[in-house]
Amino acid sequence: MTASPKILISGGGTGGHIYPAVAIANSCKEVFPNAEILFVGALGKMEMEKVPKAGYKIVGLPIAGFNRSNMLANLGFPFKLIKSVWEARNVLKGFKPDIAVGVGGYASGPTLFVANLLGISTLLQEQNSFAGVTNKLLARKAKKICVAYPDMERFFPKAKLVFTGNPVRKDIVSTNLSKEEAKANFGLDAERKCILVIGGSQGARSINRAIKNDLAKFESAQVSVLWQTGPAFEEEALEAAKGYANVAVRPFIYEMDKAYAAADVVISRAGALSVSELCLTAKPAVLVPFPLAAEDHQTQNALSLVERNAAVLIKDAEAADQLADTALGLIDDEIRQMELSKNIRLFAKPNAANEIVEEIKKIVTK
Repeated sequence: MTASPKILISGGGTGGHIYPAVAIANSCKEVFPNAEILFVGALGKMEMEKVPKAGYKIVGLPIAGFNRSNMLANLGFPFKLIKSVWEARNVLKGFKPDIAVGVGGYASGPTLFVANLLGISTLLQEQNSFAGVTNKLLARKAKKICVAYPDMERFFPKAKLVFTGNPVRKDIVSTNLSKEEAKANFGLDAERKCILVIGGSQGARSINRAIKNDLAKFESAQVSVLWQTGPAFEEEALEAAKGYANVAVRPFIYEMDKAYAAADVVISRAGALSVSELCLTAKPAVLVPFPLAAEDHQTQNALSLVERNAAVLIKDAEAADQLADTALGLIDDEIRQMELSKNIRLFAKPNAANEIVEEIKKIVTK
C-alpha cells in the first residue's frame, strides 16, 4: 500500500467546484496522513485564494472559459489553452502524481488531458446531471467517474461509474437548534412559516427582483423571508424590506445550518452544490435554474429532481410572474412538502467525499 501518495486535484472557477475539491483533499488527508496534495486552478479565479486558505498549495494556469455570449472575446482562447496545456505538462512532470483528480472547472480540462497523455491515472468527479463536453472526452481514459446523479451511463461508460454524490459542507445538518430557535436566530417570528431564498454566493438577479416585487404577498400570507441577496443587491433589498419585520436580508449567510433549519421551503438556483445541500437537508425546494450556465446544466440538474417528484421548477424568465405564488402555494401544501422532502432525500449522499477517496485509494494502491 502506498502510504504517502502524491495526489493532484484540478478544477475550480466557482464555489460549487472548489468546495468539493477541498472536501476531497481533506478526506484524502484522513486516509493518507502523509499524502502530498497539489491543486491546479485557473489564474484570477477564486480557487487561487480559497485553496491556500484551506491549507493547500495551488498552481494557476492561464486558462479561461469559452464565452458563449461574446464570440469576439474568444480570440485569445486557443493561445491560452495551448499555454495552459504546456504549463500543465510542466506541473505534472515536476510533481509526478500517482493520480490526477478532476472536479470540473476551467483548469481541469488541460490538466487531465495532459495527465492522460503521460499515462497518469485519472479520476473524474462529475457534479451535474448533464455531463459537459470536456468530461465526456476525458472519460475515455479515466479509471473511475464519480457522479452525483443516477442514469449517468447516458454520458459515460457504465463500468467506470460510481454513484458517490457531491461532497457538501458537513456543518449544514449539524445545528442543534429547533426550527423555532433557528428562525429567532435571524430575527424572524418563530411562529411564522419561513421561505429561505438563496441565489448562490453572488445572488441571482431574477430571483431577487421577483422577491423584491412581491414582498407584500409574503407579508399578506404571514410568511417570513430569509433572503440571501448577494452583495450587489443588498442595498436595494434592504430598502425594499423597510417596514417588513419578518424579512431578514443578508448579503451572504455564513450560518447555513441555521438557515436550512429555519426554512420550511427553499427557493434556490440549481447548481450542483446547492442541489446536493437541498438533498442532504431534505428541504422542499422551488428551483430557478440559471439559464446561461454551461450547456444549461442547471436546468438538467433541476429536471433530474422534478422527474422524480423531488422538486418544483420555475424557468428564470417566468420568475417575476410565478415565483412568489408558486412558493406560497407550496408552503400552504404540507402534503406536497412531505412528498418532495421524502423524494429529494433519496438523492442525498452524506459520505460523498469519503466514497470518492475510497475510489482514489483503490487506484493508487493497486
